[in-house]
Amino acid sequence: MAKRTQVVLTKDVIKLGKNGDLVEVAPGYARNYLIPQSIAVRATPGILRQVERRREEERQRQLELKQQAEAQKKALEAVGVFKIAKQVGEENAIFGTVTEKELAELIQQATGQEVDRREITLPSISKLGTYKANIKLHSDVTADVEVEVVSL
Repeated sequence: MAKRTQVVLTKDVIKLGKNGDLVEVAPGYARNYLIPQSIAVRATPGILRQVERRREEERQRQLELKQQAEAQKKALEAVGVFKIAKQVGEENAIFGTVTEKELAELIQQATGQEVDRREITLPSISKLGTYKANIKLHSDVTADVEVEVVSL
């Protein structure tokens, strides 16, 4: 069996790896396709140092983002309860529903922090009361906030 060649990918390749990954491929695949198409470069000591430096920078960036998300979580949980006023009908049933967009706007007003409405998970709210909402701030950080629906 032929010797494998190490290359560093410069673009994402399906079923092979992502940009910056060090992969082993067949020498012909590297020589005839990956390198001429500028999809990969041969793995030299200088290139490997660059890849390590990029990985370290990305790790530091992810760590900063996680710390920011932790701080945002503390700020959201410090507020306590977010109150949303809705029109009420019979048996404390509200007209319409409470949406993620309404909660995101309320959070923006109360804390001055922007929260993506797509990252908010609300239960089905159809009556007055207190409900729990989950807000995904980072892949590892989720904040739980209370939403109180009150009548106008």
